[in-house]
Amino acid sequence: MLLIGKFESPFVRRVAVSLKLLGIGYEHAAWSIGPDLERIRQYNPLGRVPTLVLDEGEVLMDSAAILDHLDELVGPRRALLPGSGRERREALRLIALALGAAEKGRDVAYEWRFRSPEQRSEAWMARCRMQVDGALGELTAHCERRAGRWLAGGALSQADVTVTCAYSYLTQALQMEESAPVRYTALAAAVNRCEARAEFLSTFVAFSIPGMPAN
Repeated sequence: MLLIGKFESPFVRRVAVSLKLLGIGYEHAAWSIGPDLERIRQYNPLGRVPTLVLDEGEVLMDSAAILDHLDELVGPRRALLPGSGRERREALRLIALALGAAEKGRDVAYEWRFRSPEQRSEAWMARCRMQVDGALGELTAHCERRAGRWLAGGALSQADVTVTCAYSYLTQALQMEESAPVRYTALAAAVNRCEARAEFLSTFVAFSIPGMPAN
């Protein structure tokens, strides 16, 4: 398999971590939607990442679709998303919160990075940051209730993977490395537990958005 996209993206990274957790080998093309757009479009006409090219040449787009295929590939006993019931619903709720926060953080990063100071909307960025804070606050409350256990069920699941990738992205993109562990203590502890694992360490990339003010 060929995974296209840079690990700075939480959407690409959650696929990469999942591949490693499931023991599925892959090649990695660390292509950016900026300078490598045309190369990406050879596989994905949208020019978006992650894109996964299967061994037989079939192309999967969007991290949710890719992860669904991986879970189907390994079967229900090894799948990272619980198969049914309350655990599945809880995992999906946490994943939605994490991905929603990551999307809003990305919106802030794009607004800051690609618009001139005169064009930036401070109100829009403040609104996005409020939404990020709301999602991370709810995830923190959930982690407090779980008291050190995995986020959904009795084992590491896709909820843990996605929440970790989203949180680590947000803390770097929004310059929250110092404030987030204090503001979202239980969530930070849950993320650190995952980030210490080899599957996460091998996909972690440090980055920053030039000039982004600390949050």
